[in-house]
Amino acid sequence: MEKPGFFRSLKTGLAKTHQGLVGRLDRLIQGKTRIDQDLMDELEELLITADLGVRTVSRLLDEIQSKNMLKQGASPEIIKTLLQEEILKILRIAEQPVCLDQKPFVFMVVGVNGVGKTSVIGKIAHHHRSSAPRVLFAAADTFRAAAVEQLEIWAQRTGAQVIKHGDGSDPSAVAYDAVQAARARAADLLLIDTAGRLHTQINLMEELKKVKRIVERELPGAPHEILLILDATTGQNAISQARIFHEAIDITGITLTKLDGTAKGGIIVGICDDLGIPIRYVGVGEGLDDLHPFNAPQFVRALFE
Repeated sequence: MEKPGFFRSLKTGLAKTHQGLVGRLDRLIQGKTRIDQDLMDELEELLITADLGVRTVSRLLDEIQSKNMLKQGASPEIIKTLLQEEILKILRIAEQPVCLDQKPFVFMVVGVNGVGKTSVIGKIAHHHRSSAPRVLFAAADTFRAAAVEQLEIWAQRTGAQVIKHGDGSDPSAVAYDAVQAARARAADLLLIDTAGRLHTQINLMEELKKVKRIVERELPGAPHEILLILDATTGQNAISQARIFHEAIDITGITLTKLDGTAKGGIIVGICDDLGIPIRYVGVGEGLDDLHPFNAPQFVRALFE
């Protein structure tokens, strides 16, 4: 359910991306009287530097050109409308909200260090607190200093319980105990935090695969959501991260964080177009209520207004 103030929060969070994309677009077409090839070339450069991605930009330009705007000498103002329509088409495909249809519903939360995995876990628990009040956090990031302490802080803020082992212990053992505890305590929601960096990328992916296997074995059908957290400020690198994680453990959904701190929020269009993985949530601030289920029409409206 959309919370009061959602659109205002989203619009504020996307202000930098709006300026980086729509603001520049407005300046580009200002004073122009017709669509010509020079304008299309400038538009291509603008969209690429706005981090929409080369493949996606090519698709958007093809759609505009397919409408014969150059031959018709149409007003440049129509470009903004066409872009808005085409971006919405791309994002609608990724608009698939999470349905907590199992108990316990298990999230396995993955991503590199620094993207905000732990805070997303807390905010998901907060967001679903009315429908899933009994929540467990599994501290399976046993490699990063202070990871457990950070998770405990979020647990205190959201009323969750934490399943943890000592530093450096086996993450799969933590996941195993967390699943058993979730079943024994009739938990509604289990969120498993995971490491974002081991000594090599291969080690990390193998460890994540092991955690996933243990959860599947102990609770058939779980994890119900393998949620990849991506930092919007990293731009095109976010797509590379998504490909690597998806190839290793079959990501089922993406959360894009830190949209309020970047002009690169257009990367969400490239992610949807390149990967076709559902966007579950978007983060537009530090507060508990600043993580929102992804809503494509609201996102595009907030971006373009």
